[in-house]
Amino acid sequence: MKDSFKMEVVNNSLHVGQLRIIGVGSSSVVLVGDTEIVSCSSIFDTPLESLLIGPLVPFAPES
Repeated sequence: MKDSFKMEVVNNSLHVGQLRIIGVGSSSVVLVGDTEIVSCSSIFDTPLESLLIGPLVPFAPES
């Protein structure tokens, strides 16, 4: 048996006065209203002092 997905969309008027986002998951998207284009972006929020820049260490010894 083949599964099917039925979706009905009713476009009514929508007014968003304020949107408050407390937290997000590792993969999140918020769509409000009609969306023609979805762009991907990311934010790196780790403190600068925890970023280590130096020589690369190999995971396995070279043969």
